[in-house]
Amino acid sequence: MLESLFSPESIAVIGASRDLKKVGGAVLNNLVRFDYKGRLYPVNPSASEILGFKAFQKSSDIGEDVGLAVIAVPARFVPETLIDCAAAGVRAAVILSAGFKETGPEGVRLEEEIGRISRDKNIRILGPNCLGIINTANSMNATFAAGMLPKGRNAFFSQSGALGIAILDWAIGNNMGFSKFISLGNKTDLNEIDFIEYFINDPETDLTLGYIEDVVDGRRFLNVAKKATKVKPIILLKSGGTEAGARAASSHTGALAGSEIAFDAAFKQTGVIRARGIQELFDTALAFSGGKLPAGERLLIITNAGGPGIIAADTSEKLGLKLPQMSRDAIESITPLLPKNASLYNPVDIIGDATSERYEVVLNKAITDPNVDGIIVILTPQAMTDVENTAEIIINESMSAKKPIISSFMGEMRVRESIERLKASSIPNFSYPETAVRAFKRLYDYNTWKHAEEDNPLLPPFSKGGKGGFEAVQGLIHNLLQTGRYEAGEDIAMAILSNYGFTFPERALAHSAKEASAISERIGFPVVMKVSSPDILHKTDVGGVKMDINSEAAAEDAFMEITSNARRLMPDALIKGVMIYEMIKGGKEVILGVTYDRTFGHMIMFGLGGIYVEVLKDVSFRIAPVSKREAHSMIDEVKTSALLKGARGERPVDVEAIVNGIMNISSLLMDFPIIRELDVNPLVVMNKGAFALDARIIFERRKT
Repeated sequence: MLESLFSPESIAVIGASRDLKKVGGAVLNNLVRFDYKGRLYPVNPSASEILGFKAFQKSSDIGEDVGLAVIAVPARFVPETLIDCAAAGVRAAVILSAGFKETGPEGVRLEEEIGRISRDKNIRILGPNCLGIINTANSMNATFAAGMLPKGRNAFFSQSGALGIAILDWAIGNNMGFSKFISLGNKTDLNEIDFIEYFINDPETDLTLGYIEDVVDGRRFLNVAKKATKVKPIILLKSGGTEAGARAASSHTGALAGSEIAFDAAFKQTGVIRARGIQELFDTALAFSGGKLPAGERLLIITNAGGPGIIAADTSEKLGLKLPQMSRDAIESITPLLPKNASLYNPVDIIGDATSERYEVVLNKAITDPNVDGIIVILTPQAMTDVENTAEIIINESMSAKKPIISSFMGEMRVRESIERLKASSIPNFSYPETAVRAFKRLYDYNTWKHAEEDNPLLPPFSKGGKGGFEAVQGLIHNLLQTGRYEAGEDIAMAILSNYGFTFPERALAHSAKEASAISERIGFPVVMKVSSPDILHKTDVGGVKMDINSEAAAEDAFMEITSNARRLMPDALIKGVMIYEMIKGGKEVILGVTYDRTFGHMIMFGLGGIYVEVLKDVSFRIAPVSKREAHSMIDEVKTSALLKGARGERPVDVEAIVNGIMNISSLLMDFPIIRELDVNPLVVMNKGAFALDARIIFERRKT
């Protein structure tokens, strides 16, 4: 169906005008002056001829099927125009008209109406309130922008029309080629996911770029984007996600989450490359313009200036790249051909008076060196530097190289012409060495993603206890919700999580001080004591927790103090008694949690406990379901994860127990999507196994 959008045999411009300053006039003029080869039908009830073409009162008067309609009429006329388009056989329409949901309630009603017509009449709609569409392969410029994009193999879509125009102008000025350009507008029908899916099999597109402010369907985005990035890179600039104060989170995990975190997680899990600004969007696109990906992370830096070489090396180390020496054979081969004071380590510094021949000597060996996966060539235009010939050597060597070569010709006037020659030969060039290194890292990361084996989430059909465990949890949740409560405190939360693989310390409920003493003796000192009440979720706030109880007398005193504190501060709360727990010593405290994002659904969080969560907010998130590899990535992503692996001579803890906890929560969410927030805090991870000490679950409130 999208072929009608990109490659129509005919186009009706509805609202065409002789006035080229009007939208309809500008669109028709662009189609003509940029040499669109299909048939053109201006539609305007007040004209008989426009720009040399016969004009029609309405689309259905044309008398033959029309491939694409470009609509530029006032918003109130768009519904009837679409209905008439259906009579003309139109299967795709670009609605440039503004005045829809962006304007208020009446606009919302109009947009809902054209959405219904789109579905009823089977017409795909781009827009409304958009700039239009360009396909450089068939010279179709159906926009009201001032210029035409150069031909290339990058596709670009934008949710912002104004940003789209700016990027068009930037691309034309920088001679950056594109295959397609799409202005999404209000996304009544077609959206970013449809175009990502289309470009998977588009033979004219190697790379997809986009600017988005939201995603219409988070789950579909995850599925389509993950499939697409295994074929071609996708680079997205996402804005509008600070969401300050947009939601009041009840759980600890919810307080740490947000829209931006959800998008970060979605991009990581689908292999989408996220750009943090317009410059980074196009820098990253430039990195991929060479069409070559590194087999590994070993980067060789060749430079004629020490300072820039050191900057590149420092950036490489910060990004986790490796800077290997060239192989012994390569070093022995180039040593007699370079000055004695040249540095043959990495960076390879061929010193300031470097000739183009010196660059050639090193490059020629580097492109076949088994120790090297990619090359950055730094050039500063010193008095004796042969800039033009060096550029030619890079171009020539790149032709036979299977590994990426990235240049960093620094400066402006003396290197400008050579940079243009490098770009024309698909050699990415960056003005600064640190940018060139980041570009290589993007290539390496994408290649790692592209060739990683599929790692589907391991989701058991039921809980740890089989069908019986699943039904037990189902009953617990049903009974809780029947009472009108949507928050499961410690007791019920523990019962639920116990059925999904979590181990809790030995515990028992005491109804009196004497019983607390006896239970504590049986469990074994020291013990932890907590008030048991469905109405008290934050037990420490009411003095309802006592730690490290070491005697029967202390247990009796603690029981009395805990219950009296609770009754005094929360007189209406139902006090069941005091729960006595085995006290777990040693291990490392971590937190696992769940929050719900309105776009992507459940997100699972991991972080180390204590100040690492409270102060540093050193946490990672993934969207459920989470695979085992993603669970490991969550742990490695946390800056303080080294503390789990045996820092300063400590024994490492059982990281697999954390992975299992993440997987168990993922399974619970798939079985019970009614869960909205969850905290296991803390989970104490031992050298073998882990104990959950506290838990809380919040459920979706049912609409009455």
